[in-house]
Amino acid sequence: MIAVSVVSHGHGEMVANLVVSLLSFPEVCRILVTLNRPESLQLPGDERISVIHNALPKGFGANHNTAFSFCNEPFFCVVNPDIELRANPFPALLEASAKAASAVTAPMVLSPQGTVEDSFRRFPNLRRLIVRLFGQADRSYASIPIDRGIFFPEWVAGMFMLFSSEDFAALNGFDEKFFLYYEDVDICVRAWKSGRKVAFCPEASVVHDARRSSHRDMRFLRWHLASMMRYFYKHWARLPEVLARTDW
Repeated sequence: MIAVSVVSHGHGEMVANLVVSLLSFPEVCRILVTLNRPESLQLPGDERISVIHNALPKGFGANHNTAFSFCNEPFFCVVNPDIELRANPFPALLEASAKAASAVTAPMVLSPQGTVEDSFRRFPNLRRLIVRLFGQADRSYASIPIDRGIFFPEWVAGMFMLFSSEDFAALNGFDEKFFLYYEDVDICVRAWKSGRKVAFCPEASVVHDARRSSHRDMRFLRWHLASMMRYFYKHWARLPEVLARTDW
C-alpha cells in the first residue's frame, strides 16, 4: 500500500534503525533507501528493501523523485533519516488521507523531549522569516484546536510527508531546482493551487531529532538562502488562498 523513501547522507545506523521500524508496519510494502554518497549500510535482508546508489550527490527533491520512479504503490511517503517511529503512524494517516481526500498528509511531529514542533505553518513571507530569524516559532496556527481532528494548514514540513501517488505524479513531484530546503513549501503551494488539499493528522505522531545543519555549516546556509530566493521568485504575490479549518 505504501512505498517509503529514505535518503542517507552517511546516517548509516540511523537509517538502519528507521528501516527496521518501517518493516514492522504491515502498511509498508516497499522501502526505497537512497545512498546519496558511498557508505557501508547494514540493512536487514528483506525483499521489500531496494537500495539506490548515487554516482554523485543529488538534492532532496531529485532523490525522492528518483525513488518515486520505482513506486508502484498507491501511497508514497517521504521520511527523513532523523525520524524515529515509536508507534505506527500509518493507520491514522491513511484514514485521514481518505477522509480528507488530501494529496499530502502529515503527522504530528514531536521533539525527542515530547514537545510539539511547528511542522505545519503558513506560507513564508518576509514578516514570518524575520520572526524565525530571531529564534521564535511561527505561531500563526496557535489558536487552531488541532486536537479536534484533521486540520488543513498551508504547508507541512518535509521530514515526513505521505502523498497519494496519483497526486504526486500529477504534481510532477518535487521541483528539483530546489537543491535543499523549500521543496516542501513549494509542493504544498502547487497542491493548493491545483485544487488539492494538504492535511495534518494529529492522531499520528513521529519523533524528529532535528540536526539544524544550516546553523552550523556554510554550505547548508547557502543552500537555504538560495532556496529561499527561488521560492520568493517563483511564488511572490502568487500564493493560493487557504482557509485554515478542521471541518471540510
